[in-house]
Amino acid sequence: MLERFSKFKSKFYKPFARILLFLISIVIVTYLLPKTGKFAYEYQNGTPWKHQTLIAPFDFPIYKTQAELNAEISAANTLHRHYFEMDTLLSSNITKRFAEDYQKFVTENSSDYELLQNFYSQDTTYYSLIKSTIIKSLEDLYSTGIILLPEANIDAPPSFELMLIKGAYVEPYELSELEQRTSAYKMLVNNIVADLPVKEDDIIAVVSNFINALQLNKYIEANIVLNETRDNAELAKLKNNISLSSGRVLAGQRIIDQGEIVTSEIEQIIDSLRRKYEANITSDTDYYFILAGQFLLIALMYVAIYLFLFYFRRDVYQSISSISFILLITILMVAFASLQQFFVHFPFYIIPFAILPIIIRTFLDSRLAFFMHVITILICAFFAQNSFEFVFIQIPVGLVAMFSLFRMSRRSHIVRAAMFIIITYSLIYTSLVLWQEGTLKNVNLLMYAYFAVNGVMLLMVYPLIWIFEKLFGFLSDVTLIELADTNHPILREMAEATPGTFQHSIQVGNLAQEVAYKLDANPALVRAGAMYHDIGKMASPMFFTENQAGGLNPHSELDFEESARIVINHIDNGVKLAQKHNLPSQIIDFITTHQGTTKTRYFYNSYINQNPEKTPDISAFSYPGPTPFSKETAILMMADSIEAASRSLKQYSDDEIDKLVEKIINIQMDEDQFINAPITFKEISQAKEVFKNKLKNIYHARIEYPDIKKKK
Repeated sequence: MLERFSKFKSKFYKPFARILLFLISIVIVTYLLPKTGKFAYEYQNGTPWKHQTLIAPFDFPIYKTQAELNAEISAANTLHRHYFEMDTLLSSNITKRFAEDYQKFVTENSSDYELLQNFYSQDTTYYSLIKSTIIKSLEDLYSTGIILLPEANIDAPPSFELMLIKGAYVEPYELSELEQRTSAYKMLVNNIVADLPVKEDDIIAVVSNFINALQLNKYIEANIVLNETRDNAELAKLKNNISLSSGRVLAGQRIIDQGEIVTSEIEQIIDSLRRKYEANITSDTDYYFILAGQFLLIALMYVAIYLFLFYFRRDVYQSISSISFILLITILMVAFASLQQFFVHFPFYIIPFAILPIIIRTFLDSRLAFFMHVITILICAFFAQNSFEFVFIQIPVGLVAMFSLFRMSRRSHIVRAAMFIIITYSLIYTSLVLWQEGTLKNVNLLMYAYFAVNGVMLLMVYPLIWIFEKLFGFLSDVTLIELADTNHPILREMAEATPGTFQHSIQVGNLAQEVAYKLDANPALVRAGAMYHDIGKMASPMFFTENQAGGLNPHSELDFEESARIVINHIDNGVKLAQKHNLPSQIIDFITTHQGTTKTRYFYNSYINQNPEKTPDISAFSYPGPTPFSKETAILMMADSIEAASRSLKQYSDDEIDKLVEKIINIQMDEDQFINAPITFKEISQAKEVFKNKLKNIYHARIEYPDIKKKK
């Protein structure tokens, strides 16, 4: 029973999971789409009306443009008089605090003002007079009012009008009728000196010093402050009184004839009709028909994705994680676009749609990335104000994104791509404005700010790539470069434990990378794979020739089968070590396939020569495989064998190198090592040429430097 279930699962799991993922995606995207009717006409200002004569199907208002509404809102803000409120309790609190501080000050500093005391000697309450005068001046000042202006009105002129709330009443005031903190102190001091019965200059000076020492600025606080609740409510009333429309069109009224130029006034009327039409769902039947139409349209687009994967990217089609990835990122882009329907003035062009082709290109390929970008943009166009303009702008931007970030190996590459995308957006938008308007006067400078924000948000692609790597097990070029860094802990350990193997891995990486560039494979993946393909040799380093020193060879004490087993085990040991250090599965593939199903030829041949009468157990001398199943693993197998064999050449002539390369790769082909790899005979021939040229450059003859002859 379990066996039957297992067979059923293995046979139907992927098809079922694949269809389920597509159905879920279709439902989510359909749910995100705006549930309104779709206006059937596309039009642009300054171009002829290409459709039949447009007649108003029903009465509708002519909605004001956003610029008109902004102007009226700005006018309302200008006309609005702010509402302030006076704190009637502050004055008594301030004077009470002053009286307490004053008494303490006089007690501690009376000896410093003998002249002042002598002048008032006929009156034993000489300090009381000053105290009462200051308190009266403070009360007068707070009765007039000290205002704290909002920061936006800090430089308001004296004629600035405001409304002052006094209990149940509100009175209009000008700023000149009140005091501000900057002028209140000066007014207070002047009033105190003027009210004191002092005329002699020397006494006035003493009084002034005494008043300054009191630091009266500590007792000046605003008792008239903005009442934000009332102020906002009154401003909202003004804005609510602004009419959203500037006229009305009656049912049956002609709007525009075919061939007539769409002027700004006509465009405003058509925009109003579209706005009313798309929001005019009068019954549940309308809603369900709209929902059915959206579901069918999205389903057709996803069927196109399904067929594209089936016919052109069978590897992605067979991978549930890859399908999940491309569907998820598509849904995320549509979800971002759907924000437009929740926020009236949402800046649609700040959404970095170019992230989608960049990320898909990073993990898969350019053709699939562009196809998914086009499909996603067509879906997101349903949210755009002008669908044609949106699609016309976004598709070239996606192409530029892929071209400018073909290989992302450094963070600076993302910044460069962002700059190219901003420039592309700006150029296309400017071109459209020139085409439509015939002038640059109507260019919306805010659009360029949106494009700049779009470019900045594109920098999110760097952390997103890391997230998708962890979620779906992908590898980016950035991660591959980090893995190939010789400072990686495993590679540092390898350099210490197996120095010969470490140098061999570096040379294999150099050779394989050059071939990868030639065959349009992934050079970063090949190099990273080369660095780790022999890490299993760290389990028994001295059993491998490149790590032996001093002529010591432990194989001389073993029989050929045991030696072959130890050498073959470096595959299994490498896999275990890679899994222990959480190396990606793509790197482990290089460990398992770099020897394929070939034989440990030295020990196999030696066994036959020593035992000609016996039939050897081939499995005891053969690597477990599998054979290479990608272009990159096939390249590494060739590079590994050629680099190792090149060290045994007795002379490095061009002819010897050519023979070596041909011999090694031909043996691998004869043993069907590349039968599962997507590599052609032409590409194998090209690889041979690269290997030959690279080896000749490495082992080219060097000039012998002459010694300096000693003088006799």
